[in-house]
Order: sequence, then structure tokens, then C-alpha cells
Amino acid sequence: MPSLCGIDEAGRGPLAGDLVMAGVILTNDIEGLMDSKVLSEKKREELYPLIIENSLHHIISFSPQQIDKDGLSYCLGKGLESIQEELKADIYLFDGNQTFGVLGINTMVKADGKIPEVSAASILAKVTHDRAIIEASKIYKDYGFEKHKGYGTKAHIEAIKKHGFCKIHRRSFKIKGLE
Repeated sequence: MPSLCGIDEAGRGPLAGDLVMAGVILTNDIEGLMDSKVLSEKKREELYPLIIENSLHHIISFSPQQIDKDGLSYCLGKGLESIQEELKADIYLFDGNQTFGVLGINTMVKADGKIPEVSAASILAKVTHDRAIIEASKIYKDYGFEKHKGYGTKAHIEAIKKHGFCKIHRRSFKIKGLE
């Protein structure tokens, strides 16, 4: 049977924090894998070590500064290339519908809810992203990152209006309500 590397990302849309990408080749079956967005934080945290122990995996993060300098699409392409270099598989399947110009990548919309390897990648990326932004919330206490994980909620935008941007904000993102 051909080997499959599932790939997904977390943190594409937030106003703050890293973009995190993960690639996973499962070495054993894992019960309960689903799209990370439909799992509770507790369940994602339970599955994370199981995925680490039962897979070949590669996790790569891009800082807000890298995203601002090079652009989101460039970072996504670089992440796909990094995963291809680190994990050797017959098939690479990325959740979504774009390859960002990277050859040898297959795509499937909502693959994170259908294909166990992509679900596992989704969970690794989401947990890695959320852990990092929760750590940042201890430094940048005025923004509520632990609650909204960097996404553009009303409370987050109000905090930016009041306190300005901090080091983990993406300056290149156009924010409605801040123009």
C-alpha cells in the first residue's frame, strides 16, 4: 500500500501568532482522529502524544514577522516543501484546494475530517499553535490571546485599539474596524 503523508495547518487566519504546519505519516491506527476544529481542546491534548508516538511527523512554524515579510502564501509553500523534504511518502495530501506552487502535493477540501493522516496533522498543528499563543498570553496579558487564540474577535480588536500592536501581531493583515 502506498504511504500517505497528511498535511494541514493552523493559524492561517488569526491577527496574531504563528502559522503552524504539520505533516503526518501514521505508523499505527489511532482511535478518535477527526478535524481538530470539531474536537475539544482536552481531546486534542489527549490525542497529541498518541499521534507523536504513532507517526512519523514534521511540524514547522512561521512567525508573524516571517508572514509579514514573505506573505502567507509563500510561507505555506515553504512549509509544504519542508514537509516533503523531512517526510518521505508516496502521496502528500494537503487539506484545502491549493498547492501554493509546490509540485507533488495533492489537495482535498475538508480532508481533515475524512482522512486520518490529515486529521492527525490538523491536531498537531492546532495544538502546537494554541500552546504557543497561550504562552504568549502570559507575556502580552492585555490582549486575551488565551481566549481567542489570536483570531479577530471583537474583544481582540478592542484590545488592539486600546494597547496597539504587540510583537506577535501580524502587521500586514488588514483589520476591519482598525482602518
